Amino acid sequence: MKDFCCISRRGFLKKSGLISLSPFLLPFTGKSLKPSAAKPEVYGHLWVYASQFPPDWDSTPIIEEIFQDFVYAGIEGIEIMDANLRNPSIVPLLRRLVDQYHIPVIGASYYADMWNRDLHAKIKKDAELVISRLGEVGGTRLGITVGDARRLKTERELDDQAVMLREIIALCHDHGVSPNLHNHTFEMENDQHDFRGTIKRVPKISLGPDINWLMRAGIDPVEFILEHRENIGFLHLRDQSDDGKWTHHLGQGVTDFEGIAKALKKIGFEGDVAIELAYEEKPDHPIREDFKKSREFVREVFGW
Repeated sequence: MKDFCCISRRGFLKKSGLISLSPFLLPFTGKSLKPSAAKPEVYGHLWVYASQFPPDWDSTPIIEEIFQDFVYAGIEGIEIMDANLRNPSIVPLLRRLVDQYHIPVIGASYYADMWNRDLHAKIKKDAELVISRLGEVGGTRLGITVGDARRLKTERELDDQAVMLREIIALCHDHGVSPNLHNHTFEMENDQHDFRGTIKRVPKISLGPDINWLMRAGIDPVEFILEHRENIGFLHLRDQSDDGKWTHHLGQGVTDFEGIAKALKKIGFEGDVAIELAYEEKPDHPIREDFKKSREFVREVFGW
């Protein structure tokens, strides 16, 4: 296994071209068997593995190891990345692994600089490839990131961003995939300029917030959940210590998961969650142990 890259997700987002159903799928139809009143499922995002593969972040060479780790940890499904879906060998490989390990691919994350109108044709072509392949392997969720301009976007750029976002939403619907708007820090900084600019233009989009990125942008996750209670359909969970560094697993840090659990219960949250771990440096123990401890923590604190 390659050494861990300590690059930040912000760095990854700029360089990259850059979920929910039950753990049992109808054969690659993209349909969910989860009853509407069922409790949330707990999935895993593979970023911590992908971070070993700069600059393209394609973890496909170790994808079977990831499936094995998630089986061990009791994770109900896997959220992959757009980089995986650009790999020409990915569809038959994922179909085999889903059948072998009985863990579904529940969705993927997707990043593109949608604010840049000069890239729209390229983005649409890429998104169609990624989304169609996601549908082929049974994935039903796409967490979308609209792209970091590394400055405040203009109103015109926010307009262009919304145009591209709506086109990607349409592609998702064509392939039986449910889109959600996934945040990082840049959307939430500067009084949520980017985020609010997006939902003003695409008001009905489902939200898939990342709890830790909210915190790093200075936003209280509990307040965010309560404010956007009608639109939240998915969550990413990660923890950090009081010095702002990521912990190895959930429950080691200062994140108010108890408060988050109460807020989700208060709003009647019916979505699902993905544990997305990240490391500041290479750990001296197997990744699977941190996913297992995180999964046990979610069961204890959230009751899922």
